Amino acid sequence: MSDNRPGLNPHRLVSLMRQAIERCNLQLQNAVVFTEGATGAYAVTPVIAAMAGASHVFALTRSSRYGTVEQVRANIFELAKIAGVSKCIEFITEKKQIDIAQADIITNSGHVRPINVEMIDWMKPNSVIGLMYEEWEFRHEDVDLNACRQRGIQIAGVNERHPSVDVFSFLGIMAAKLLLDAGISVYTSNILLLCDNPFRDFIERGLIKAGATVDTVDNLATAPINKNYDAILVALQPQAEPVLSAKDAELIAKYWPGALVAQYWGDIDRPAVLSHNIPLCPEVEPKPGHMGILPSAVGPEPIIRLQTGGLKAAEVIWRKPGQSNDPEMKFVQLL
Repeated sequence: MSDNRPGLNPHRLVSLMRQAIERCNLQLQNAVVFTEGATGAYAVTPVIAAMAGASHVFALTRSSRYGTVEQVRANIFELAKIAGVSKCIEFITEKKQIDIAQADIITNSGHVRPINVEMIDWMKPNSVIGLMYEEWEFRHEDVDLNACRQRGIQIAGVNERHPSVDVFSFLGIMAAKLLLDAGISVYTSNILLLCDNPFRDFIERGLIKAGATVDTVDNLATAPINKNYDAILVALQPQAEPVLSAKDAELIAKYWPGALVAQYWGDIDRPAVLSHNIPLCPEVEPKPGHMGILPSAVGPEPIIRLQTGGLKAAEVIWRKPGQSNDPEMKFVQLL
């Protein structure tokens, strides 16, 4: 099923894209971009690249539970037509050497992943991979880092906290959305936030502004055991092992019975949690290392900001390699 929320009106999306391109001063003239053509808010990526002046955009499009290839193409084409850039977007359905070899910027987007050894061997020596997230969030299954280093392919993470991108300010709203969908009002709720990464202040601030009382700790072992919580929000950086273990599930059942466990980020031992009859959300387990709620859940704005910022970070490295003193390098986090 496609995302038909009124807030994703194509004219509104094009307006938001223009604003984001202007804020980031995204300039992709003469660049060939290889990215995905996806659904919902993620339909914007190839259109942003085209609106920013890319000479050619390959949009890798696939069928999914949200729509057929034809439906996805139709949605993206509608956006591109409104923006006046439909002629420079080419829809493709598979990764081919002849296309990837032309690309100056390749985004680490869903359909494009994984970027493996074979794909990296097809790339131009001066091409840049845009992660479309911050470098400390890097997932090794996304991109073969060793192959990139061997070929000198640079990988650009985006500074999501840059004022012109400002995606992190949506993290609290996303946390509230995850809790609201699970039946936690947030307002007047007591929430235990487990967070050991830069998301911490943004999530905490957003929940407090929504009227919650929040206790924040790095791990469950340091949490207050003499307080009642409506929800335990897990936002821990993924590790090789679950960030919430079977032992943690025992502690929750013992000290905070009835508290909802909300998996915002970080893999958890779900069977152990459920074996103690601990309520858990989201219902569908996220892929390993992925978030339990996507930024798109709260609207297209964070996705448009993120995709534009990710393209900008890649553009800066592509155009200005090694110019560390350039002000635009503040968009970039090199891996």
